[in-house]
Amino acid sequence: MIYTDKDKYSEFLNDSVDYLKQHGFENIKADLAGYESPKSYSKVGSDIVITPDIVAEKEGRKHIFDIGLKSSKPNLLKSKWLFLNTLSNLKSHRFRLITTRGHYKFTNEMLDAINLNDKKLIKI
Repeated sequence: MIYTDKDKYSEFLNDSVDYLKQHGFENIKADLAGYESPKSYSKVGSDIVITPDIVAEKEGRKHIFDIGLKSSKPNLLKSKWLFLNTLSNLKSHRFRLITTRGHYKFTNEMLDAINLNDKKLIKI
């Protein structure tokens, strides 16, 4: 989810954090009130800042989660997902996408467009 959609989908982000808690994730950092914010990454030479929606740990391994919902700026979302996927591969983390009913097709089309077909979605 990109920053401009954060207010619109904050309830789904809350549901996602609850889902991860129920599935044994610990040390959850989320871009929500009441949680520590995940580490942000800024692009050199511009004002673009990328912050993962949720970062959590399970069994000693860090997992990076992003919310896959319909967006008005799909190119920015694609760039964010490519960056987070590359970052997680470099640091031996896991990158997963969380989506919900009504957004499956959009998320799958976006993944196909950037050749991340091997990513399995967490469907809430």
